[in-house]
Amino acid sequence: MFSGAGAIKDMPRVERPREKLMRYGPDKLSVEELLAIIIRTGRRGESALEVSGRILNRFTPEGLPAATHADLAGQPGIGPVKACELMACFELGRRFMTGKKVSIYLKPRDIWESLRDIRSLKKEHFVVFYLDTRNQEIKREIISVGCLNANLVHPREVFEPAVKHLAASLIAAHNHPSGNLEPSREDIDLTKRLTGAGKLLGIELLDHVIVSKDGFSSFKEKGLIY
Repeated sequence: MFSGAGAIKDMPRVERPREKLMRYGPDKLSVEELLAIIIRTGRRGESALEVSGRILNRFTPEGLPAATHADLAGQPGIGPVKACELMACFELGRRFMTGKKVSIYLKPRDIWESLRDIRSLKKEHFVVFYLDTRNQEIKREIISVGCLNANLVHPREVFEPAVKHLAASLIAAHNHPSGNLEPSREDIDLTKRLTGAGKLLGIELLDHVIVSKDGFSSFKEKGLIY
């Protein structure tokens, strides 16, 4: 499943795990590369990347966090100290992820249910959900508060975070304090501008959802996004 990559010092600098992480961020590294950063050093005749690949072959990525100290410390190139460091990393990950809900948005109702905090507000709040390729939320941001117009909501303010967060697509949403779920002329014009900007950037606007305390309305379902 994983193969050796030769001595890290012999690799081009931009391909070395630490340099790649600093340049591109941790999400661009493979599991093998991330593990090699924690392991830090290899052993005679075997680089940290090769040790990492062998460990992943032995335990699998899914099983590695459950390995005991004895299991890890007994692996060539690991030993008791690195085994402790690995176990500490896995435990931190478990604690940080405990109770974290992974939100996946596939339907307008998913958006409506997640916007309990703005449904009944007296001012319009324009919110954007930035999604990965699985429609899983990366980030949610409030872009503006007030009436929707060109001054308060501009494609630049919507798509700059999309590029920053490496989003594959996005869903826009806002509340109507009046409770009327029909899109206004301003809502439709804004959606057209966002759709056009998204096509230029390769970041699709999947939907624009209007929410109120009692319901929701989808531009996609109304045929206003295509």
